[in-house]
Amino acid sequence: MNFVPFSKKQLDVLSWWSPSRPSAKFDAIICDGAVRSGKTLCMSVSFISWAMFAFDNHSFAICGKTIKSVKRNVAVPLLNALRDIGFDVNEKIASNLFEVSLNDRKNTFYLFGGRDESSAALIQGMTLSGVLFDEVALMPRSFVEQAIARCSVENSKLWFNCNPEYPQHWFHREWIKKTKEKNAYYLHFTMNDNPSLSKKIRERYKTLYSGSFYDRFVLGKWVATEGLVYPFMSDDKMLCDVPEGNFSEFAVSCDYGTVNPASFGLWGRLGDTWYRIDEYYYNSRVEGSSRTDEEHYTGLCRLINNRNISTVVVDPSAASFIEVIRRHGKYTVKPAKNNVLDGIRQTSTALKQGKIKICRNCRDSINEFGLYRWDTGGKDTPVKENDHAMDDIRYFVTTVMNEETDDFFVFASDR
Repeated sequence: MNFVPFSKKQLDVLSWWSPSRPSAKFDAIICDGAVRSGKTLCMSVSFISWAMFAFDNHSFAICGKTIKSVKRNVAVPLLNALRDIGFDVNEKIASNLFEVSLNDRKNTFYLFGGRDESSAALIQGMTLSGVLFDEVALMPRSFVEQAIARCSVENSKLWFNCNPEYPQHWFHREWIKKTKEKNAYYLHFTMNDNPSLSKKIRERYKTLYSGSFYDRFVLGKWVATEGLVYPFMSDDKMLCDVPEGNFSEFAVSCDYGTVNPASFGLWGRLGDTWYRIDEYYYNSRVEGSSRTDEEHYTGLCRLINNRNISTVVVDPSAASFIEVIRRHGKYTVKPAKNNVLDGIRQTSTALKQGKIKICRNCRDSINEFGLYRWDTGGKDTPVKENDHAMDDIRYFVTTVMNEETDDFFVFASDR
């Protein structure tokens, strides 16, 4: 691994725990701020270095949202860096742990995924000397607090990093706003704190986000979502005509409704881009009558119009409609992934990068782009109105475009 000289703030993270530093008095360190600001690698190297300096034959935990993400984002670059700077590393992949040795000292580091509320039970019973939380704002509070409770060893320390979320998020309220009470050392990062990023790359990241996501991920601010969810879609340049050429693949995304509107999108792949080339949108309130599952299935078939469809992805709550599609045996159907905020982030990036494009004939989805707004209640949730095409587009991005999922596994030692 090729290291560039660290920034002043990265050096601070690397050495804050050193007994010669005034910051060594703190029980925790919190690093938040912009994406790609150089927080994760310097924090994880510092975490291991501190553990090897302060303890021998002890256990530690490194936690991410999922076991896959913590391996990808933390473990892989960390282990390469540790080997380069002289540590001996013994990976035990099946057990989700690795052992680090230096001279006559050895410590064990367990990898955990804190995906949902049930994850808290999986870390119970361990005794830890320190925990590193990567992207702590994406983890449930119960999991984080259970992991913290495992750190009962004298001189143990807590390590947190994250990108900002909304101001009322529990971690912002309970830790960042209470650093003095928690005896935590707080550092805020921007992209300028990462010397490995060129000016060109920094500018590219600035073009990927807009609105509240720009404030959070580029400026590193804890701000509330407001206004349109996809404000950039008001620019006519974001739309296109149905392209000419032979599509290599077709897929359909469905947000099902009987009282509420039903929205189905037909997608065609041309090169590396997916185009929404047609849609079915039925609003029973406007039309004056509702449709049955079979009638919506007839509408689906008309939309597809004998094309060879790779998959039909459907709102996971629409069990009866999914069953109708399966029973007919004509199309492969799968329930969509339905994490709303992650899906909106992925959809926003896909639209801005041109990985998906909306064709001008898809009038109902274009209309919803101009109406789909954030709820002003303080959390990251859109208003549940004018969201049916928005949901089916999100289902397409998360379930068809981004097929790879974060599998969830965890390993814990016996009591």
